Amino acid sequence: MKNTVFKASLVLATLAQPLLASAVMAATVIHAGNLIDSTSNKVIHKATVVVTDNKITAINQGFTKASSEDTLIDLSEYTLMPGLMDMHTHLSSQNTGPASYMEGFTLNAADYAIKSVHYGEKTLMAGFTTVRNVGDRHNETAALRNAINKGMVKGPRIYTAAKSIATTGGHADPTNGRSKSIMGDPGPLDGVVNGVAEARKAVRQRYKDGADLIKITATGGVLSVAKSGQNPQFMDDELQAIVATAKDYGMTVAVHAHGKEGMLRAVKAGVDSIEHGTYMDKEVFKQMKKYGTYYVPTIMAGNWVAEKAKIDGFFPEMVRPKAATIGPLIQRTFAKAYKAGVKIAFGTDSGVSAHGDNGLEFVLMVEAGMKPIEAIRSATQSAADLLKVSDTLGTIEVGKLADLVAVKGDPLQHISLMQNIRFVMKDGIVYKNL
Repeated sequence: MKNTVFKASLVLATLAQPLLASAVMAATVIHAGNLIDSTSNKVIHKATVVVTDNKITAINQGFTKASSEDTLIDLSEYTLMPGLMDMHTHLSSQNTGPASYMEGFTLNAADYAIKSVHYGEKTLMAGFTTVRNVGDRHNETAALRNAINKGMVKGPRIYTAAKSIATTGGHADPTNGRSKSIMGDPGPLDGVVNGVAEARKAVRQRYKDGADLIKITATGGVLSVAKSGQNPQFMDDELQAIVATAKDYGMTVAVHAHGKEGMLRAVKAGVDSIEHGTYMDKEVFKQMKKYGTYYVPTIMAGNWVAEKAKIDGFFPEMVRPKAATIGPLIQRTFAKAYKAGVKIAFGTDSGVSAHGDNGLEFVLMVEAGMKPIEAIRSATQSAADLLKVSDTLGTIEVGKLADLVAVKGDPLQHISLMQNIRFVMKDGIVYKNL
């Protein structure tokens, strides 16, 4: 009887051998000439990164040999980095001048959704494997996020705020500039609030709509058809209600702001990031450092609107002076914030300028005095920290998701190389290879 049991066990063990062998997954082995892992200021020369399924499973010094079952990617003349992260995008639109101001009357939700698919793929191919989308019209970027996550279309990993929250007549009130006959009285469903109760309702509506975070417009803006580009547009109690409600739902709060007073109110209310920040000063820097608030500069957008303001008829006459005045200041503000030690996360406001040109922001940051390695970290480790996903993204470390990009050459010597990403891997899948 014992002998029969032993023979049966032997047969089962023999049958299991090929099953165990097939269970060993083939890996992707990447030989990197240089490796910026975003965990320090050091660059590792000649490194091997092993990816199994969608995770980084090994990082070795030198070029280790791949097995016959593995896929070898030779990036020995390239610099490998974590997938880049843009904290301020608008994937379903792109400003093209006068026609852009008519789109709200001529396009439907489906049109914006289709545009978002196109711009999302362009963003991914530019090396940005993760983005925050901080404002859309019809929750189309929530649908895009879901389609990308299901593998239906190509695009970056998206954290979306869906429709931004504004006050009546404020930046992001979708009815600004319309005639009374079609203006209506938008409310929390449309992202327009007045008072604490409506502020809370708007946050809860964003949660219901599938948003990942909250975006508010705490001051006037440049491109909205409204007079002021910098006045404060939320009261303290409204801001506090938004932040407290967002925290209840596990959401961060991103804040469009140009004017000082609106920024100070938002920072003291406990928001997570200030976007643009044009009129920051020492007092704002001090408060941001005290509260740990991130700054997302969007220098590209400032430069772009300043240039377009020189063209007759490109912007409505109400917009043109704001673009000419506010736009050129952002790069100088960034330089001061960087010297002051404010935490900085990378963001472009792409959708104002062209999608796919996101890498220009690195050049502008370095022009303003930031070290190239720190500019890259702002789009990797710092961005992941702002998103609260640093346990899975933002650095090249064993156990993290395999989001990897590469440029040919050394971006620490030539930061403009960040405008020409040659290799893109997201979640272990290669989307662009040399």
